Amino acid sequence: MSREQALAKLGSKVVRCRRCARLVAWRERVARERRAAFADWTYWGKPLPGFGDPGAWLLIVGLAPAAHGANRTGRMFTGDRSGDFLYAALHRAGLANQAESTGRDDGLKLRGAYITAAVRCAPPANRPTPEERGNCREYLEQELDTLSGVRVILTLGRYAYDHVLRTLRDRDLSVPAPAPRFAHGSVVEFGPAAPAVIASYHPSQQNTFTGKLTPQMLDTVLARARRLAGRQRGG
Repeated sequence: MSREQALAKLGSKVVRCRRCARLVAWRERVARERRAAFADWTYWGKPLPGFGDPGAWLLIVGLAPAAHGANRTGRMFTGDRSGDFLYAALHRAGLANQAESTGRDDGLKLRGAYITAAVRCAPPANRPTPEERGNCREYLEQELDTLSGVRVILTLGRYAYDHVLRTLRDRDLSVPAPAPRFAHGSVVEFGPAAPAVIASYHPSQQNTFTGKLTPQMLDTVLARARRLAGRQRGG
């Protein structure tokens, strides 16, 4: 089975998931009630599979879909300000063919990058429980197994950073204990046999509007990720 086939099979499994009763109820309620600005949309209202290049060298991990963003559009980081900021940066870095991400049929393609999340359903108040996070973890594990070309994992926010390091530690990688404190630009390296982890502030509207995360800061992190992976721009 090719990587593309394996990821498609995993995506179908993710979309059918109903393990977390609270998350199922919330994502479906949001999809029924909708926000006034999107009253004419048919919301996705299901768990989100990962999205991107099966041959990715860069794996990007966020927290969870936004209720009226990815939970509406059906694609990671699509349909909200966080996604606008992220995909513009990926386009500048040569990792996306366009800077806009508005819906699943907008023609966006990633080159060398794959985007996923710690939790696949939109959680109330953007706060999944530890149990919900644990229920989703096998999906990230399977992506790590399938995306064998990944050399760098970019974590967006402290939640994703902690979740990725926890997952790698349990995969018998030698994560320092305690792990390096989360900070924008922090890097954890495991040697040539495993991906490095690099941290970024999450591109949330709160962070980008206040200047806590600027386009230049995210560009710098992506450039460092490329150097860690030993890749040329566009590859």
